Formats: sequence, structure tokens, C-alpha cells
Amino acid sequence: MLLRTRTWAAVNSGTGNIAGLATMAGMLADAFSALPGALRLVEPVAAERVAVDGTVSAVTHGRHLHLSVRPDAARRLLLTGHMDTVYPADHPFQVLTDRPDGTVNGPGVADMKGGLAVMLAALEAVEAAGCPIGYDVIINSDEETGSFSSAGLIEDAARGKIAALTYEPALPDGTLAGARGGTGNFSIVVRGRSAHAGRNPQDGRNAIVAAAALALALNAAKSPRLSVNPARIDGGGPNNVVPDLAVLRVNFRPADAAEIARAQAAIDAAVAEVAAAHDVQIEVHGSFNRPPKPIDAGAARLFGLVQAVGTDLGVPITWRDTGGVCDGNNIAAAGTPVIDTMGVRGGAIHSADEYLIVDSLAERAGLSAVTILRLAENGL
Repeated sequence: MLLRTRTWAAVNSGTGNIAGLATMAGMLADAFSALPGALRLVEPVAAERVAVDGTVSAVTHGRHLHLSVRPDAARRLLLTGHMDTVYPADHPFQVLTDRPDGTVNGPGVADMKGGLAVMLAALEAVEAAGCPIGYDVIINSDEETGSFSSAGLIEDAARGKIAALTYEPALPDGTLAGARGGTGNFSIVVRGRSAHAGRNPQDGRNAIVAAAALALALNAAKSPRLSVNPARIDGGGPNNVVPDLAVLRVNFRPADAAEIARAQAAIDAAVAEVAAAHDVQIEVHGSFNRPPKPIDAGAARLFGLVQAVGTDLGVPITWRDTGGVCDGNNIAAAGTPVIDTMGVRGGAIHSADEYLIVDSLAERAGLSAVTILRLAENGL
């Protein structure tokens, strides 16, 4: 597992590094082909990006890996992970370093190439035990940017499964992520009318002012169960020109489905109000791409099972709610119980201090393997 992690982490596979993702997909296909079943590399679904000038263009993503094993089995699981990292090809953080404390510092070692090594080792152990359970493996190339080109693939694979395991890293002490809020990311294009700022400003329609008013209106919708973060306004130009274009970027973090509905209503109302008050045109791009993930009855049973396995293996298992999001949100929204932090123990992810606790590789592979064997024997 450590050798695989080192080998995979040595390949830069930032979400936008298509060549690196192609290399990574090939290496993963070779490694996971040791498992039985049909393996394919799936072309990404089209996704879009709104540029600073308000234009909408296609975003290129890498291919996704899909392995299907025993599709006719009575009990089937979904296991997911991602091959992309947050470190682009030109990022200075590219080297792995062994630390005296038994950790390895490197890009993606915890998030989540170590997790992929854990997943594969667990499945190899399950196959060696002759377990008849069926499962799908999805390893996508765009999780770090929202899984826009792979969400449908994951949703389809989640349907009909008794449970799902996702290999995001656990916290350094082994704590798992419990309930998660959702997220929505929007780029809102405001089109006004340019004019001379001194000679005839009354003929202009200031897109920056309208975007600022929209940001304030959306921010007013926040509550303890809905975080609203107007993060950036692109646009404007010379001081003597009334700006005719602005792009507002805003992130929402709803705690539950009701807050998504309230946030969407707030967006619709704010857009209509600002458009009328400032005489501008407004286009809304984006969506709530990660639904909230509560711990429902099925998820509670799955957490209880993993905790019992941990007790038998001498690995204490606890969990707590988190504001972060991942593909586990989308799996839960498809109706499948999921634990989405079955990967290695590690920390400082998304930074140049990211590290993997090496001893957690075998620990977490054992936890997954026994969990899968018990799900095969008793279901959920």
C-alpha cells in the first residue's frame, strides 16, 4: 500500500492536468484490473465555466474509472474515490518527504491516493477470502472541483446498493465525518450599460453596484443553518467608465434540503429585485451540486457496523458532523447509506503540509475488508 501510494502521489494529477490524469487513470486501471469484473474508463460529461468576462465555456476533465464486479450478486456495494488533487501541474508542492514521526508528506498522499491504496488492498483481501459480494468501484477525476462531470455516473452506480464506502481521509485521530451540510456554487453575470462617468453617468447602468447590491441581498439570507459567502466580484474597468459587466461568485452551505429551497427562493427574489431596481440583466449559472448528507436510519446502522468492526480490531471509531462536502453527499442523496471517510488517517490536506500516517494504511484496509465481509454475510 505504501509503495502504491508513493508511486501514485509522484504523478501530478491536479484536476486541470489532463495529461497527468490520463497517466493516473492508466496506472489505476492496471492496478484495479487485478480484481475480477469489467473495468472501463468513462468519458466525462460536459461541464461549464463562467469566465471573468461573463462568457460560458466548456471545462475539460479527465476520464473516470468504473469497475463492476459480480453485478448479479444479491448484495452489492459501491466504493468510490478520486484520482485528482488540488495541486496543479505548476504547483511547487510535488515532492514526497519521509518524516521522523512516521508520516509521509506529499501531494495527495492523504487526499486521496493513500485512500485508493487502502480501497484496493481491502478488495484484494475480500477476493482472497472468496467473498461473493458484488460491488462497483468509481474513481473520478473531478471530485476536487465538484464532480460536475461525474455526478451522474456516481448517482447511477449508487442506486440499488446496500451501502457505500468512500475513501476520503479520516482525521488524524481516526474520527470519521458524520453528517455533512450541502453546498451550492454560483456565478451570477450582471450586464448593465456603459457610459462616461463624468459627462453622462445617468445614462449608464453600473453592473458593479448592481452586483454589490445582489451580494448584500443574498448575504441577508444567511442563518445558523445556511451559510452564504459572496466570495468575489469580477468586472469593472477605467475609473471614468460606468462598468457594464460584473460577475458575482457566491457559495451557499445549506444544512438540509429545506435550506436549499429557501436559498433558491432567496436567489430568485434577489435577482428579480436587483434587476428591476438597477435596470440590469442578470444570468444565474450554477447549482446546489452537493445535497446535504444527514445521518438517517440506514447511515446510522452503517456507522454502527463500522464501529463494531473497529472494536473487534482494536480500532476505536467515532464520528462527528462536518461542514465539508464530498461525493458522499451525492451518494446519500441517491438513497444509499454511506461512510465517506474510510481512507487513511492524515491531515493538513489541500496544503503543502499534507501528510499520511503510514501506520494507518494497514489499519484502515483491515477496517474496510472486515466491514465488507460482514456486509456480505449479514447485509445492513
